[in-house]
Amino acid sequence: MSISRNQLIQFYSTLLKTQDFQDYGPNGLQIEGTHEIKKIAFAVSATVESISQAINFQADALVVHHGLFWSFHGPRTLTGPFAKRIFPLVQNKINLLGYHLPLDAHVTIGNAAEIGQRLSLKNIEPFGNYKNCPTGIKGQLNNHLTAQQLADDLARILNHSVILASPSTSAVLRSIGIITGGANSDWKLAAEQGLDGYITGEISEHDWHESQESGIHMFAGGHHATEQFGIQALLEKTQREFEVECMFFNSQNPA
Repeated sequence: MSISRNQLIQFYSTLLKTQDFQDYGPNGLQIEGTHEIKKIAFAVSATVESISQAINFQADALVVHHGLFWSFHGPRTLTGPFAKRIFPLVQNKINLLGYHLPLDAHVTIGNAAEIGQRLSLKNIEPFGNYKNCPTGIKGQLNNHLTAQQLADDLARILNHSVILASPSTSAVLRSIGIITGGANSDWKLAAEQGLDGYITGEISEHDWHESQESGIHMFAGGHHATEQFGIQALLEKTQREFEVECMFFNSQNPA
């Protein structure tokens, strides 16, 4: 079975409500390839590795969370590592589609929501505020855990070490905010909303001190590791909707 490129774009646009977000880069089609799509590769990031895997899979489209175009990069020449990503996609007529904040924020299949489901959170609501849009979720822990127990559970779920900045590792947590990836400083939102803890991907030196000094238990489980589940949930949605052949390609990225 095959679908058109426009069908796929429209499906994602409606599902993820991409028009609601002012993002750091374009959401949707980033590189135009073949019109007919029979096989779709999925990855967290568009890298030389994931693009090579998509080519070997003979994919007609590669769908990622981290695309290739970001406002903070500015204009870029087609040279060096950037060229090594762009040219193979173009030469093999592979469509590249990227979904950043919309996939972070989605309340059921987003990166944060997927972690929340694995932690059995209840009373889940949107959380975060980037240009008036949510970027994650918050909820109540079904089983009240100590900070250390939650860190251990999270490390198992992510298959990644977790940095815990905690005022007391034996304190019991009841409420958690989650914004995956590089949302280091948004523990402040958790503090403002009276949450006990905050889960993200990265942590800086000063946030390690300031979060726990503010009474927030902060958990950093790695940028890639915390953002591996949303794209897989999107794969499952895609397969159910279109019955096209899909494959997820993971990356051994410790960051």
